[in-house]
Amino acid sequence: MNAVLEGVLADLQEESAYVESLLADLDEAGWRTATPAEGWDVATTVAHLLWTDESSVKAIAGTLLVNGEADKEPWDALVMDAFGDPTGFVDTAALTIAKTHTGTELLERWRASKAALAAALRTVPDGQKLMWFGPPMAPASMATARLMETWAHGLDVADAVGAAHSVTDRIRHVASIGFRTRNFAFAQNGLEAPAEPIRLELTLPSGAPLVFGPDDADWSGQTVTGSAYDFAALATQRVHRDDTDLVATGADAETWLTIAQAFAGPTGGGRAPKTASTEEGTA
Repeated sequence: MNAVLEGVLADLQEESAYVESLLADLDEAGWRTATPAEGWDVATTVAHLLWTDESSVKAIAGTLLVNGEADKEPWDALVMDAFGDPTGFVDTAALTIAKTHTGTELLERWRASKAALAAALRTVPDGQKLMWFGPPMAPASMATARLMETWAHGLDVADAVGAAHSVTDRIRHVASIGFRTRNFAFAQNGLEAPAEPIRLELTLPSGAPLVFGPDDADWSGQTVTGSAYDFAALATQRVHRDDTDLVATGADAETWLTIAQAFAGPTGGGRAPKTASTEEGTA
């Protein structure tokens, strides 16, 4: 048993259960309620989550050897879809599934896809990297990415149905991805990644510290401090920089907070500040 993977899967299950609790009593009109993510309703959001789970299972099957051969055809077909429409194929898949399923069908399919993914991840040998649309990932990294998306899209669903956000120490997984994708965010925006490391000093909802970066007690260079929740929401582009408690020290740290992006793919539009008269979203 891989203890790290099991820990992430346990947190993913709890985060998914929270989102399920938001969906349980929705009628069909509720499923079609718009979220803050531009162009997406609740149904599209869940369709995206289940599609990504199912795609992950295909990636695992395409990586692992079964009777001497990997089952690559479903994964290869997905990759060809990505080549055909690199910036739109993910949205197209979610919108198509949402339009052809009722809310009840979407929930049932998502439950099945989550269970299938957890089971598939547990079959991956230690040290094996899994194919993906970007760089290959370890099983625990794939599970962490699923938790990040579940949490971020869960915020969208919560806003759509008027529920409280998920604010737990599970946010540490999202913050970790946000920290590790710093250079990616700079590259996505056509900027050179900072040569100097940036230290991230956050506080989890429980009050516990969460620190990434140089551990020198005398560190006095580029820093970002604040709540882990605000950093996670910013890195998933669910909040505007101006609406966080994050404090940047140094020009590179401040720039990072304006472009942070924990998710793969093109840069998103982010969210407008709460003081604005309109609010734009990113899926």
